[in-house]
Amino acid sequence: MLKYSIKRLLESLVTVLIIVVAVFLLMRLMPVEGYFGDEYAKLTQEMINRKLESLGLFDPPLVQLGNFLGDIFTGNLGVSTRIQIDVPVTTILAQKVPVSAAFGVVSTFISLILGIALGVTQARFKGKFMDSLGTGYIIIINSVPPLVYYFFIQVFVSDWFNLPMRYDGDNPVSWILPLISMSLGSIAGNALWVRRYMVDELNKDYIKLARAKGLPYKYIMYRHVLRNAFVPMVQYLPVSFLMTIGGSLLIEELYAIPGMGNLLVQAVQKQDNNLVQVLILIYSTVGIIGVFIGDLLMMVIDPRIKIGSKGGAR
Repeated sequence: MLKYSIKRLLESLVTVLIIVVAVFLLMRLMPVEGYFGDEYAKLTQEMINRKLESLGLFDPPLVQLGNFLGDIFTGNLGVSTRIQIDVPVTTILAQKVPVSAAFGVVSTFISLILGIALGVTQARFKGKFMDSLGTGYIIIINSVPPLVYYFFIQVFVSDWFNLPMRYDGDNPVSWILPLISMSLGSIAGNALWVRRYMVDELNKDYIKLARAKGLPYKYIMYRHVLRNAFVPMVQYLPVSFLMTIGGSLLIEELYAIPGMGNLLVQAVQKQDNNLVQVLILIYSTVGIIGVFIGDLLMMVIDPRIKIGSKGGAR
């Protein structure tokens, strides 16, 4: 396990390095206006060049890349040039991350509880009404564009239950609709995978043997089937959780939630280059860390799993 962990850690670090280089190259293709504030239109070409030179953008590419990597490792992420002019990016993130994290933690908890419960119910009553009902829900959520049911929830559900349509940090009631919207997709995904893995387990020989021995059905379902079915899901939980904490672009924009998702949309729209590159790095790095943790959790929960270069095997 130690050998595999070190190997996966090195692979993850290499992947992060590749992403950092890719972000560096892409950001150098962005318009230079993003490095200036609203006064860009008033600057002369000489003043623009002087500013760009002070930022090191006229240095050789390798020198710029070295400076870029050095700034990342030292925590010097630059300042915002459009969203909050001359305010350090770290300060802005410190304001936004807690909001997205709070929504992410709560919505992940809701989606895990309801998704697993729905998946277990479907597997237990396979082919019956509850299974069909759950399948219908999963099909609707996966086939309808999220923006459609987000809009439906915001406009109609808010009217039916007299709930606020916009986020208000001082009014917890206004958090209900964003949390529902943020949880629906994950509930469907969790239910789909739990049902699939549980049905697969129910068809295995050891389950048939346990039934033949007369073990109680509930004991078999929760002691063996659910436990073994949960192992493959563990791989995807960390990345799902970490990405949810990063905020939802659509939901935060729709409900005006001052989180990281909304911040990224604004940064792209206003061409705040420093903010854009930092947020892209955060999202991509979080995804890689989630995959790495998920692989390790699979091996911890089920030591029989041996993951090789061509995939997983048991």
